[in-house]
Amino acid sequence: MNSRELSLVATATLVGAFASAIALRFFHRSQTHPSKSKTNPSQNGTVSSSTDPFDPSKRKEYLSWDDYFMAIAFLSAERSKDPNRQVGACLVSQDGIILGIGYNGFPRGCSDDKLPWAKKSKTGNPLDTKYPYVCHAEVNAILNTNHASAAGQVRKHQPAMSEIHLKYDEH
Repeated sequence: MNSRELSLVATATLVGAFASAIALRFFHRSQTHPSKSKTNPSQNGTVSSSTDPFDPSKRKEYLSWDDYFMAIAFLSAERSKDPNRQVGACLVSQDGIILGIGYNGFPRGCSDDKLPWAKKSKTGNPLDTKYPYVCHAEVNAILNTNHASAAGQVRKHQPAMSEIHLKYDEH
């Protein structure tokens, strides 16, 4: 393993540890503040709303943008083939435009059937584990970016953190 690969693995480990710490804080906060939904048990879990067809007001119980992007991150995590952890990410511009979606796994073009998914190697060889090959969800979201500019991106990430602001200098 050369120094470049070693620095990539070290950086990925630090980002993962940081993401885990933020995730614990995010989930702890969400458990202490349960959502207040207006559900009627007789309606089988549906949210009550106005039934007047002439009411010009918009629906009040809709997803916020943050919840919408987090839901996309949760859904994209379901695509991960990692047997131990499924993580999704949704990369969003400052204008609320989805720039990229990713999940933890091999980058596009790499066969997930030919490379290992093991956490530990029976021989002790780190190349027989998933770690040199699997990319974090946010890395795959950047690799899958569908927009030319990465300036001012906001990343919605699941389960590790609610957002990270990335700033790129464009020259």
